[in-house]
Amino acid sequence: MSETKPQRGQVPPGLHFIATPIGAARDITLRALDILASADVLAAEDTRTLRHLMEIHGVALGGRPLIAYHDHNGETARPKLLAALAEGKSVAYASEAGTPLVADPGFQLGRAAIEAGHTVLAAPGPSAVLAALTVSGLPSDRFLFAGFAPATAAARLRFLQDLAPMSATVILYESPKRLQKLLGDLVASFGAERKAVVCRELTKRFEETTRGTLAELQAAFAERDVKGEIVVLLDRAPDLVASVVDLDAALRRALVDNRVKDAATMVAESFGLPKRDVYQRALRLSEE
Repeated sequence: MSETKPQRGQVPPGLHFIATPIGAARDITLRALDILASADVLAAEDTRTLRHLMEIHGVALGGRPLIAYHDHNGETARPKLLAALAEGKSVAYASEAGTPLVADPGFQLGRAAIEAGHTVLAAPGPSAVLAALTVSGLPSDRFLFAGFAPATAAARLRFLQDLAPMSATVILYESPKRLQKLLGDLVASFGAERKAVVCRELTKRFEETTRGTLAELQAAFAERDVKGEIVVLLDRAPDLVASVVDLDAALRRALVDNRVKDAATMVAESFGLPKRDVYQRALRLSEE
């Protein structure tokens, strides 16, 4: 017996956020395909990517509008989508890959729709954050997705200092070109022995998960030409009782690429020690 394909109009009015595959096209959910087949209006971060995904799964666009919505055109595209919602239509929005709003556009659209009194729903599915956490082997009962670390050195230093003491698994996204720099900064701010995981190209053909201490990962990726989507996970901060040897070793590592004050601040945050005491010790080490 043949299946009955979903008919347009079966999707209730409102804004529907759709999670799309981060690699393997078959990771799309049946519900997401139903919404893509039936919604009155489609919107996408990248319309070419969504068209291709729909073609793979035999979902016809028909005469429905397909509107590009991304970080650079929100001010002009958002009113069109809100107008469709005001007319009682169903609007489906898909980011280029993964779950909308998780390091992808959609937040402003969702907030505007809520403020206008429209229904906002999610069709959950693929997410690089959860996929990486699942395969990492790190604690999953408490985690923090922190997005991308800032590009500038000073901002990145402050960013990582705030994350180092977290009693939760910390998850970061990173560009392959900056992975080696990030791992070096993590060694300095989190400590060389903090357990970590680098996930690359999740669900894709060359998927790779590398586990170890930060020092081991830094060495493993030092000479590699890294490509693909990267997720970095850090183990939760341990309850540390720093020995003098551990403290001095961490300070010497941090002093290689940082000023005395910045090195002392990083290490003090990592070890949960008073900044003034660590700064005095860093001064002595810098003069040796």
